[in-house]
Amino acid sequence: MRLIGLNHVEEFKLKQPGSRNALDRWVRLIRENDFKSIAELKRVFPSADYAGTKMVFNVGGNKIRCITVIEYGVKMVVVTHVLTHKEYDRGKWKV
Repeated sequence: MRLIGLNHVEEFKLKQPGSRNALDRWVRLIRENDFKSIAELKRVFPSADYAGTKMVFNVGGNKIRCITVIEYGVKMVVVTHVLTHKEYDRGKWKV
């Protein structure tokens, strides 16, 4: 899959250096796979789920939320937000 919005991932890693390994693994898994459907995605990321029109990934033992838009037809994942669990729960990303 093509991964767009890596700047969000990199900015989060700078703010939260302990997240580096988990996010690097998530990026690698996204890029290495060619998901054609939610069913295929959930085989690799069983805890991923939709929140409205966005797909939310739990990363790093549920400490990090990667919020994305996935376009299966063009094989693209667009990262819109990378947040701590606490930031995610505040819900400002929904706006």
